[in-house]
Amino acid sequence: MSVHQTAILDALPAHATYLSFDLQEETDASAVKAALKQIQTLVDGQRIVMGVGMALAQALKVDIPGLLEFSGIANSKVALPATPAALWLWLRESERGELLHQQQRVVQALGPIFQLQQEISAFKYGSGRDLTGYEDGTENPQNEEAVRVAIAADGSSYVAVQQWEHQFARFHAYTGREQDQMIGRRRSDNEELEDAPASAHVKRTAQEDFAPVAFVMRRSMPWTEGARGGLYFVAFATSFTPFEAQLTRMCGAEDGVTDDLFHFSHPLTTAYFWCPPLQNGHLSLAWCE
Repeated sequence: MSVHQTAILDALPAHATYLSFDLQEETDASAVKAALKQIQTLVDGQRIVMGVGMALAQALKVDIPGLLEFSGIANSKVALPATPAALWLWLRESERGELLHQQQRVVQALGPIFQLQQEISAFKYGSGRDLTGYEDGTENPQNEEAVRVAIAADGSSYVAVQQWEHQFARFHAYTGREQDQMIGRRRSDNEELEDAPASAHVKRTAQEDFAPVAFVMRRSMPWTEGARGGLYFVAFATSFTPFEAQLTRMCGAEDGVTDDLFHFSHPLTTAYFWCPPLQNGHLSLAWCE
């Protein structure tokens, strides 16, 4: 029986690591499949979630319906870097020490076929806040609606990821009211502001305002590296369409109005992945056999 990777809908962990891998050049399909067999037993969908990139599907000559690479948004008013990868893993733990051990096991299983491209350390901040102090994922669907939004009929899911870096000095130069207006919610009680401008983040991304509606399941977490930090945005859905609809409006391609987030933050990466279902408690490899 195929089921979804459960962490997609579970509560956020205390700590996480996001890993992206590229394929080594001139690697044959049999070697790639052998590496996937090694990682298969580690990916339980709860402590480790895995996503497949277009580069991996192409290397194995398999067609995964709906999978594509992010290639930017036409007429965007801001920079949206496209950073594809062959494989993406979300490691989830209650404390950081075990994350290190998990990462070592993953790298050992995938090497030398896959090369680590990016490693991001993340954590849950308060009740699930961004480092600006605002609640993240307020509009996430719940219960059966969450399953409908994030999980396809076969148990698979599609995930869009972006690493956003905040310019904290720039953000803190605004008054509290100006910050609330940019987000579209009060930080103190998370109430939506009726008088927020059209450029407010909440107004730009109101999921029910799109046609068709653009609901996603957000599983984002803050990240830090030294004095740098921001939000590692993660959005699961049954296709990339709702994410692209939101991003198109955010970047001003739709009406020339850019999201106020761009006043103090910007994306460093954007990538798409397909998350296979589980089979008998472990990652299904039926898609590449």
